[in-house]
Parts: sequence; C-alpha cells; structure tokens
Amino acid sequence: MIADLNHLVEYVERHLAEELDIDGLARDAGTTEYHLRRMFSSLAGMPLSEYVRRRRMSVAAADVLGDGDLLGIAVRFGYGSTEAFNRAFRAVHGVGPAEVRRDGGPLRTQPQLRFRLTVEGNTPMDTRIADRPAFRLVGHSARVPLIHEGANPHIQAFIASLPMTEHARLKELGDTVPAGLLQVSADVDPDYREGTELTYLHGVAVDEATVVPEDLAAIGVPAGTWAVFRTEGPYPASLQATWAATATDWFPSNPWRLRPGPSIVAVLDRADDFSTATCELWLPVERA
Repeated sequence: MIADLNHLVEYVERHLAEELDIDGLARDAGTTEYHLRRMFSSLAGMPLSEYVRRRRMSVAAADVLGDGDLLGIAVRFGYGSTEAFNRAFRAVHGVGPAEVRRDGGPLRTQPQLRFRLTVEGNTPMDTRIADRPAFRLVGHSARVPLIHEGANPHIQAFIASLPMTEHARLKELGDTVPAGLLQVSADVDPDYREGTELTYLHGVAVDEATVVPEDLAAIGVPAGTWAVFRTEGPYPASLQATWAATATDWFPSNPWRLRPGPSIVAVLDRADDFSTATCELWLPVERA
C-alpha cells in the first residue's frame, strides 16, 4: 500500500498539468480508486483532490512570477479561464496571481509528499473478519457534514430530536447482526473531505425478508465481507483513534482493502453519560 501511494504521488507530479486517471492508475496497481483515495486521505491528512490542487498551484507560482501570459499559464495547468485559475490560486496562496506577480508573494508551497512505513504494532487491534449475506439497514436518516475529530453536533442534535419511543421501536425491529442500535455513515465523499455531506442513519440491521415500516429509511447492503474492529474507552476518541489506525496500521499489513459501502458503528455498551463506550466498527472490505 505504501508503494502504491508513492507511485500515486509520482504520477501526480508527472501529470500536474493534465487530467488525472486515478482509476486507471489504481487498476494498474491491482487495487481500486476508492481504496487508494481513502488511504491517501487517511495517511496524508488531506484529500487527494486538495493535494493535487496545492501541488499545481505551488508549481504554477513559479510561472506566475515570470512574465508569461496569465491566461496561457491557466490553460497550461488545466483551467479554462483566468477566473477559475485565480480562484484555485487564491485558495492555496491566499492572494491572487496578479498580486503575486506585482509583489513577489506571499506564497505557500505544498512539498511533494513521500509516504514511509513506520513499524510500530505494539498496540494489538481486536479484529475479526465476517462474511455476511445481504441485509438492510433501517431507521431514521439525515444529511450531515463529515467531522473527523470529536463529537459531531449535527448527529447529536439529530439523535436528540428522536422520541425515546423510536429507540425502543428500532431495537425491537432489529433481527440480524450487526446487533443493537447502529450509527451508519453512507454516501461518503471518496476523498473523505472534512465538511462534505454524508447520509447518517440511526437504526438497526434487519434481514432482507423483514417487513419494514414505511416511515423508516432503508439502505440495502449486498452480501460481502466486513472487517470488524472492537474498541473500548473514552467516546468518541477511542473509536476515532481506531478508525485512524485501520489506515495507518491494519490495512498496510493485511491482505484487505476497502470496498464501497456504508461504515457501521455498533455500540455494545456505554456509560450513562456516554463518556465511555465499547463499540464495534464494521468496514466493508475485499481481498486486495
């Protein structure tokens, strides 16, 4: 995986001024664009699309400081107009190209990334692989922004708006694993960009044949394999740390990769104030 990510970085560098074929690159590496983007985002701390934009604008800055036509520079870096190029340039450097040409700066450079594997492994991960037939996730859903660290206030507010009777009704409806009330994230941005919207579902898992009330949302989940990570401790910090460790520790050293599908958190036990919890994180995977 580390070699694939470094190959991706080198590919980006060679084709900064062109449209990138990430899907083709992933196929050549024997993986998928979905997995490659998710691992890049997790390990680099930024989406691939953001890294590409920063690198393009870092390299473009040298041309801007010259005396070439700004429209020609914009076109050379894949922008159809100076307006689009100006927006991208300003988003990275904080000022427009005309100001940089006049004043010489300020400029913010994005160095070329290099991924390295740091061997740690001194904290065992409680993991199992589960093959599941097709099932459905049913419950109440909402569109919320993605937040990487800390509690998501939008999800908290959504859950708080549900009557207590709904939690009890959902628990009675659930009839398959993952068991109990579930926190489901679906339709997540492939680059896992902070602030992008996802579908959050508060509900349960049911068999395909189970009759579902019409007032509940449903997400169909095809048969497949899941990596299940058990975590316990401060909530949500322990869960989020385990989620991050799947990218930094588990996937690079195991013959599995992420596949498209919802991620599921099953809360097995928790303190009354939810300050601590024992959870299972279910991630859809396939053999690499």
